[in-house]
Amino acid sequence: MSTKGTHDGWEIRQAGPANAPRTVLLLPGALCSGEFYEDVFAEPVLASHRLVAATVPGFGRTKAPDDLTIENYARLTGKLAADLDADVLVGHSNGANIALEAAALGTFSGPMVLLSPSFSRKDEAAALGVIDKLSVLGNWVYKVAIGGVASMTKKASPEARRDALMADISNNDPGFCRRSVHEYFNYLDRYKTVAPRLCKSGVKSWVVFGDNDEIGLQDHERSVLEACATVTLTKVPGTHMFLVESPAETAAVIAGAVASLDG
Repeated sequence: MSTKGTHDGWEIRQAGPANAPRTVLLLPGALCSGEFYEDVFAEPVLASHRLVAATVPGFGRTKAPDDLTIENYARLTGKLAADLDADVLVGHSNGANIALEAAALGTFSGPMVLLSPSFSRKDEAAALGVIDKLSVLGNWVYKVAIGGVASMTKKASPEARRDALMADISNNDPGFCRRSVHEYFNYLDRYKTVAPRLCKSGVKSWVVFGDNDEIGLQDHERSVLEACATVTLTKVPGTHMFLVESPAETAAVIAGAVASLDG
């Protein structure tokens, strides 16, 4: 069980020994808080590490920064990682793209685990792009979308976790989500594909997808990543929400990243 707190405006959850030799910083995806890492936290393979899940500011009705660009979030993440003496950075979905950009900008240089990132607009779930375009009609579009995501989360979640995870998704401000997702697509469009940014960073990275993941990977992106000496591509059972569907397999990848520091 984790404990809740705050650090420099971030809402965080911590688990594991406070004096552990290694610290792992974990960023949840869009609409999610640290609640989504509770199952991963409970895995014995990570029990000896200090684990800190930090909600991306703005989601879960936390205070959002004025600058919602992925680049700014990457800078904020780098500072948080430094403050916490984090050795490994983990991100899921939108959080994975923030972690990737932290590597690209040099604000974090340790090993990282990217859980279902999108390397380009074409990789993203088509429905999210449609929602972004429809958002010109008003915040109500995201109010409906949040309800839809909560419903999909219910289907993907273990029965014992459904109520907590649905409530977490539902606790989001539609107006913030509208602005945040638009900036996210602007980021992907700005670089066309961010696969080369990850490779050029030189940061040792594990890129993980579910074997039934809704997020794709273009052939040319796969070629870039497979040719990159610092990137390992792997799959675990599950959909885009595999961190709650397959926490043991997800935790094993994270543990491997931590172990690489001593290898």
